[in-house]
Amino acid sequence: MTLPTRRGSILIGLLWCLALLAVLVIGVLHSARLELRVSKNHADSMQAYYLALAGIEKAKAVIYLHAKTRRESAKNHTGTTADDPRQFKDIKLGRGQFRVFRQASRFESEKVVYGVTDEEGRLNVNTADAEALRRLDQMPPEAIAAIMDFRDTDQSVSPGGAEAEYYAALRPPYMPKNAPFESIRELLLVKGISREQLYGEDANQNGLLDGPENDGALNPPIDNRDGVLDAGWSAHLTAHSSVKNVNASGRERVNVQEADEATLLGVSGMTTDMAKAIIARRGQNKFESLIDLLDVVASNPNPGQGPEGQPPGAARGAPITRPGQNPTPQAPGAPAQGTGQPLITEDQLLTMADDLTTDEDKAQPGLINVNTASIEVLICLPGITRELAQAIINHRQSSGFFQNTVGLLKVPGLNRDIIKPILQRVCVRSETFQILAEGRVDGTGARRRIMEVIRLESSGIRTLYHREEL
Repeated sequence: MTLPTRRGSILIGLLWCLALLAVLVIGVLHSARLELRVSKNHADSMQAYYLALAGIEKAKAVIYLHAKTRRESAKNHTGTTADDPRQFKDIKLGRGQFRVFRQASRFESEKVVYGVTDEEGRLNVNTADAEALRRLDQMPPEAIAAIMDFRDTDQSVSPGGAEAEYYAALRPPYMPKNAPFESIRELLLVKGISREQLYGEDANQNGLLDGPENDGALNPPIDNRDGVLDAGWSAHLTAHSSVKNVNASGRERVNVQEADEATLLGVSGMTTDMAKAIIARRGQNKFESLIDLLDVVASNPNPGQGPEGQPPGAARGAPITRPGQNPTPQAPGAPAQGTGQPLITEDQLLTMADDLTTDEDKAQPGLINVNTASIEVLICLPGITRELAQAIINHRQSSGFFQNTVGLLKVPGLNRDIIKPILQRVCVRSETFQILAEGRVDGTGARRRIMEVIRLESSGIRTLYHREEL
């Protein structure tokens, strides 16, 4: 081989070495770039997570301060935290921002609303009876029976329901909870309840209308592409609602079933005659609800005198006995109940109602807030039709929020007979809230969401449920 040929071969070899070295360097740089990008994306994702967490904590602080202000002003409900863009919309923090929001209903003009959702505006799956569940969006009897069996503590199978034997035969097998549900997601474990029934179009179970949930049949789930989220039963159910049996100022209510005269007189608007008559009335008949106070009449201080209409010698204050009617027995030692005109008017009861109760329990789980409940939830109450539910909503929108449950008497179409059986099932204040927070990093658009359910307590705020990766 001649010298020029040898030199040419060496040059070609060097060029190949340089080319290979260049490819190697480019590969290393590309890998390093990918690692840097992954690392940056991970860092941005973590930052977005903490931004979302900041939104959760901000919402907790707002809820707590709002409750404190509400107690100081003796108001049960103001609706502030449900829609407050100033506090919850795109709050800047560091390299990003967070927001606290919820999906708007079909009756709201915006697509999303910046605020929290109260759980008392929903039907509690742990306390609802079969009739209430039956009224919820045509829930079938078999599903209702299965829910009842899943949460009760016995092994008796209801018609259409299921107990341990059914669940043990599944693959994989498991046991019914036989205890209260900790979240409505657990309903997916119940016999006969499908994901489509429980969550509707909300495939990722985050309560929001995301892209695939509003594109018809292009991507699962199949939806009607109407721009409104149909979240199935999950939109109306909760496992967490509970309020304390206190008035708007946070003081324990006076129980008319057992309070003495001095305690009753501590209620604003209560007179001595009213207190005596309440004590006399409960000696004969237990108060089933506060509406019964409208039937209280003056007690008779002189039981030796026979009132008009009584047989000769009858004690004053004894109930008038009509032909064919058996007298109501009176408890031994109870003051005599009168027979005159009612002592307490509807307007007087309205001023006292928030300070009174007929329930001795300090906690009241499962009450429905008539200030926030939807039509679908309100019609789960006994005797409430869709028309009456709409009347309740119309009244709170036109006349302001109800500040006590007796205020339902002011709703057109509602009367004492309709209100009496539901008064023990409703409230006008919420103490349990669902918070959905999203954190976003500017520039990269990294995003994370967190959902929590929290409850106001005397010592602060307690977290009941926490979920990530929404």
